[in-house]
Amino acid sequence: MPYFLIIALQGFCVYHAIKNRNEYYWFFVIIFLPVIGSIIYLFTQVFNQKDLNVVQNEIVNVINPTKKIRDLQKQLDFADTFQNRVNLADTWMELGDYSNAVLEYEKALNGDYKDIGILKKLIEGYYQTAQYERVVFCAEKIASKPEFMRSRSQFLFGLALEEEGRSIEAEENLRAIDQRYSNYEERYMLTQFLIKKGKPEDAKEILNEIIIESQHMSKPNRNKYKQVVNNVKKLASSL
Repeated sequence: MPYFLIIALQGFCVYHAIKNRNEYYWFFVIIFLPVIGSIIYLFTQVFNQKDLNVVQNEIVNVINPTKKIRDLQKQLDFADTFQNRVNLADTWMELGDYSNAVLEYEKALNGDYKDIGILKKLIEGYYQTAQYERVVFCAEKIASKPEFMRSRSQFLFGLALEEEGRSIEAEENLRAIDQRYSNYEERYMLTQFLIKKGKPEDAKEILNEIIIESQHMSKPNRNKYKQVVNNVKKLASSL
């Protein structure tokens, strides 16, 4: 098998294993047994879950993510619909190109800021591109909606409010994310905010809760949140 095909096959298998949070031993199988290990992985973890066409498309997207963008752009050029534009924006977002994502979401809304799902995505995009005033603008349009309450969007709203100098409102919205057995990264950021605001005891209480919760995490979550838990422990020990 040509070398570049082996690398492509390994790359897809590693991507699939990370995406589906498969057991860590699969990474060793794929890496140290490039051809055999990847084939075993495909037949045991992929082919029994998805058909061959989907797998082939995923391989292409991993190797050449810009192809997916080009294909979606062609679909949009052929039919300029709301959904086609959102699909393109979603893909830009997945690739971490928040500027292009925001541009396409804005075009999809066309000045009609009523779609809650798109507004939440815009909040993410605006925050990632440091457009804090726009974060606040979008968040205030959906602040009373159940989908907004205790969501990441509300947390980003709080961070943006802080950037805009509205600290009291910021804390109110940031604290909403403090839900047990979830939102570990956001809660860690909340404790940093509280320390900055001269409330170390409030911060320490949340840090200790996260440490206790970490002892009851499933194995996938222990792996997923390992770094943030380490950061939490380090911060807690310094207070």
